[in-house]
Amino acid sequence: SALALFARRFLSQSMSIAGRRVVILVEFNYEDLEVHYPLLRFKEEGCEVKTVGPKAGIKYTGKHGYPVTSDLSIDDIKAEEVDCLIVPGGWAPDYWRRDDRFKKLVRDLDAARRPIGSICHGPWLLASAKILPGRHVTCFSAIRDDVEHAGARFTDAEVVVDDNLVTSRTPNDLPAFCKALMALIRERR
Repeated sequence: SALALFARRFLSQSMSIAGRRVVILVEFNYEDLEVHYPLLRFKEEGCEVKTVGPKAGIKYTGKHGYPVTSDLSIDDIKAEEVDCLIVPGGWAPDYWRRDDRFKKLVRDLDAARRPIGSICHGPWLLASAKILPGRHVTCFSAIRDDVEHAGARFTDAEVVVDDNLVTSRTPNDLPAFCKALMALIRERR
């Protein structure tokens, strides 16, 4: 019926995250799946996905050899231009956590309550940006002490959602991680 068709179209449009601006941080030695899986999943949903590194146009290679070229430099992006930030793991977060530009982006997005997804070693950047006190998170087991010392409450779960923050542990958690981030983006229309 016409009413059923209208309802399906309305619901699919109201539930869509198409057109949302998603930024995925990149740098040498990122965890390959934690960049490429969300990059493809969010593109499938119609999001405008940009990779952001220390410099634009640089080919960054992941821990397992998969390259990605940064679309933008961290200097080219402002928090108000981002609907969702994804902080992958690997060893890259150890570089970002020492760079005030990346820490500022995380702080600004958190202050605006924009969705931030962080997986594996990604919460290192959140700790250095000082947004973890009192937050409920998960992460790769090796940095559990780091997030707890930064004031977070750790839970060993495939995904933990605390307000605008979504965290996961490993590449095996990526399906739940992406679903939780997408749900949060829909909720925050």
